[in-house]
Amino acid sequence: MNDPYNVLFLCTGNSARSILAEAILNRVGVGKFRAYSAGSQPKGEVHPYALQLLKTLNHDTSFARSKDWQEFAAAGAPEMNFVFTVCDNAANEACPVWPGQPMTAHWGVPDPAAVDGTDAEKHLAFAEAYRMLNNRISIFVSLPMNTIDKLALQKRLDEIGRDLPKAG
Repeated sequence: MNDPYNVLFLCTGNSARSILAEAILNRVGVGKFRAYSAGSQPKGEVHPYALQLLKTLNHDTSFARSKDWQEFAAAGAPEMNFVFTVCDNAANEACPVWPGQPMTAHWGVPDPAAVDGTDAEKHLAFAEAYRMLNNRISIFVSLPMNTIDKLALQKRLDEIGRDLPKAG
């Protein structure tokens, strides 16, 4: 068996979307992918609604911690094959230089932590972010990594971030 592909999900705070994505990929891509997450300005803690949602969906949350993306650019860090930004702010920031020149794409998802409203509306926003990320990641893990050329793969990664229908 080949080593799993390493995937880093980036966001600004590393407290919600990137944590959700890390949990999802580590479940649906087990054996083929190993997911990590980080932020450009980590909050220092994972959003409690993100943790609650993951626990409700029977995800192991022991991995969940808010961390700086520099951790993954440092010597000795796992070499990434893919780096995906999942929030608009991180997509526009200057990222560290990643060893190995991983493939990158922007898979922006609205920030559920920014939703104002009732607890029910906030929980719904987290569930919607999870749904969007789960859909994108499910498409990603089904790509024929061993048989697709790099240019076609990059095109598909970009399409995954653009082509999902919006909830309505």
